[in-house]
Parts: sequence; C-alpha cells; structure tokens
Amino acid sequence: MIELTHAFSREGSAYENYLLALDLDRLLSCVEGGSVLEHMDPDTIRAEIKARMGSMSMTFTGTVTIAERDEEDGSVLLIVRSGEVGGTGRADANVRFSTNDSGGTIQTEATITGKAASMGEGVVASVIDALIKDFAAKLGNA
Repeated sequence: MIELTHAFSREGSAYENYLLALDLDRLLSCVEGGSVLEHMDPDTIRAEIKARMGSMSMTFTGTVTIAERDEEDGSVLLIVRSGEVGGTGRADANVRFSTNDSGGTIQTEATITGKAASMGEGVVASVIDALIKDFAAKLGNA
C-alpha cells in the first residue's frame, strides 16, 4: 500500500472547499487523463483514467464513491475502485479530503496490482505522487 499526503491551496471558505470535495465532476476534471463516464447515483460515478507508468500507457475504469462526509469537520472520504481495461491490474484508493479556509489536505492510501505494480513500488509511488501533485495544483483553480 502506498500512503501519501498532499496539501492544496484554494481561495474560498472552508465550506466552499468542502463542497468542492463533494463535487465528483469537478474533482475528476482536475485529474490528468480523467473523465466521467456515467452518474450512477448522487454519490457515485463511473470514471476512466488514462495513465502513463514509465513507457506504458494504461486505462483504468471503475467507480468513485463518496463514502463519508462530515460538514462540521470539513472532511470527505472517497473510495476509488478500478480495473485495468484489457488487463488484470487494479488501482484502488481511499482518498480523504480535510478542508479549511486555505484549501486543505489530501490523504491517499492506494493499492496497485498487475502490470503497473511490476514496475516496482518506488516507480509506482512516484507516478502516483506526481499525479496527485498535479491534481492538487489544479484544485486551486477548480
């Protein structure tokens, strides 16, 4: 399991940043290679992410679900479950947003299996770290 914590900066109140963490469409638009495929219910979307791991390009499809929300605390837990298209690999994560007046933090616990995992934990961790850093930077303008 890979565990990472990233900060994001965004103007707006803690409540506005909390609402952003609940807006799955806006969040996915900030993920490089991410797109919404279907709205399954108010708290779940089916999504696709096209990712590069070294020289490999892979596409993962799956669900993003709002599993917990605490307006008073400003926290949101997203559960991501995805499988590699045309392969046996998986990319699953628990992503917790803790929001405040200046943005907040993103705590990610990710598990990668299959072809991507064969590149080694260090490579996988650096790719995920770069993806989340880019995501956190884009949240500032979302």
